[in-house]
Amino acid sequence: MELRPYQQEAKDAIFEQWDSGVKKTLLVLPTGCGKTIVFAKVTEDCVRKGDRVLILAHRGELLEQAADKIQKSTGLGCAVEKAELSCRGSWFRIVVGSVQTLMNSKRLSQFSENYFDTIIIDEAHHCISDSYQRVLKHFPDANVLGVTATPDRGDMRNLGQYFESLAYEYTLPKAIKEGYLSPIKALTIPLKIDMIGVGVQAGDFKVGDISTALDPYLESIAQEMEKYCRDKKTVVFLPLVKTSQKFRDLLNEHGFQAAEVNGGSDDRAQILKDFEDGRYNVLCNSMLLTEGWDCPSVDCIVVLRPTKVRSLYCQMVGRGTRLSSGKDHLLLLDFLWHTERHELCHPASLICENEEVARKMTENLEKSAGCPVDIEEAEKTATEDVVAQREEALAKQLAEMKRRKKKLVDPLQFEMSIQAEDLSGYVPAFGWEMAPPSDKQKNTLEKLGILPDQIENAGKAAKILDRLDKRHQEGLTTPKQIRFLEGRGFQHVGTWQFETARKLIDRIAANGWRIPSDIIPQEYKGA
Repeated sequence: MELRPYQQEAKDAIFEQWDSGVKKTLLVLPTGCGKTIVFAKVTEDCVRKGDRVLILAHRGELLEQAADKIQKSTGLGCAVEKAELSCRGSWFRIVVGSVQTLMNSKRLSQFSENYFDTIIIDEAHHCISDSYQRVLKHFPDANVLGVTATPDRGDMRNLGQYFESLAYEYTLPKAIKEGYLSPIKALTIPLKIDMIGVGVQAGDFKVGDISTALDPYLESIAQEMEKYCRDKKTVVFLPLVKTSQKFRDLLNEHGFQAAEVNGGSDDRAQILKDFEDGRYNVLCNSMLLTEGWDCPSVDCIVVLRPTKVRSLYCQMVGRGTRLSSGKDHLLLLDFLWHTERHELCHPASLICENEEVARKMTENLEKSAGCPVDIEEAEKTATEDVVAQREEALAKQLAEMKRRKKKLVDPLQFEMSIQAEDLSGYVPAFGWEMAPPSDKQKNTLEKLGILPDQIENAGKAAKILDRLDKRHQEGLTTPKQIRFLEGRGFQHVGTWQFETARKLIDRIAANGWRIPSDIIPQEYKGA
């Protein structure tokens, strides 16, 4: 099986990390982008080198899926370490293991600490738990790969406590742009659902409270779904099994062919097959289908289980992002969740790296309630809105800076001028990134014309220094040129060529440090 270009890049990046001495690294791929295929091919190369590989997961379906994908894509068989099944004595070099089984001290003691050379953790956002850590600490010298869909920043900070690096990340917008995932249109339903009384437990909303808050609105939601989901193949996520069953019955009363599945469903496999075959057009579930289930023809997702956890939200929406014949986009229904908390996940959480842009995008989507909006277009518009707001604030800041006659460029001015959203929205994830900037970093930044005082961590300092080096190689303007020209009213000097700025500064100097009369700074284009 030939890997897609990004999958090959991911595989190469993983081995580069291990070969460089980094033993614990992460791979981040959106749901539907073939993470199992990537780690199957990584496993194959490890086995060719003579390694013994452990695939570790927390659910039987994920283990079966991994073993099946490895067999189909590489021809290699897997032993199983789960319940009464043991890999001991097997000649297979690959073991798929249940963390619930391996965490048992008696079971774990049967393995020497160098028994596995490589450990791959599926759904790695779970691996910070004590059960996973007990297994991982038993094999201290193994190379470890954690594989997960797009995690939220809280997850990345937590994962950064264990993993040493992020080997490769493929983003949802890039996957959509390159044609590997379906475009997403978000539709905000103008129905305000009161969540004020919902409590929080273990970092997310209490499902029992959500169910109670949601109950009075189920009839209205069913009516709204009649308008938008009649011709769609829809998966609905709900907080509790009883709510899921109640909503299934309501939808059937409204003319849908709705089914419901939960962990206790004896006929779960048959219901899923009937849904895939088209016997049902709506499938209600209480968080059962967030991992390990694929039905590419799903073209509508309704999230009635609001969450603060971005990785969980991405998992739910990810059930509908796969490509399928005749499907031109995924429709994602969002609601006006009325809550005092602002960290609730929305469609913006799927695509925005910057929290300020995410808030603006959510605000814009709510204003266009009832009209489907492509999330990439919505993110672009929100970014432009935020940039405009920042520029207005920056103009005031620049006026103050001009009065103070600073010799160095404020990092915010530099980021805004070169239009670097990745710098302004940067959040450190790994331990070294969170440390204060080193004296060497601060001295180098100052030498290059950047004021280091407001750079809070080493990760941000490293990113700015790397960007300055790349800009020098590409012949773009220096921070000092940006400060000089923008201080005189020229705009976005950070996007100009070095030579363009130098010639303009020479003209101004030759004119007695006055701007020539034929130049209007606000209208001047550096290109």
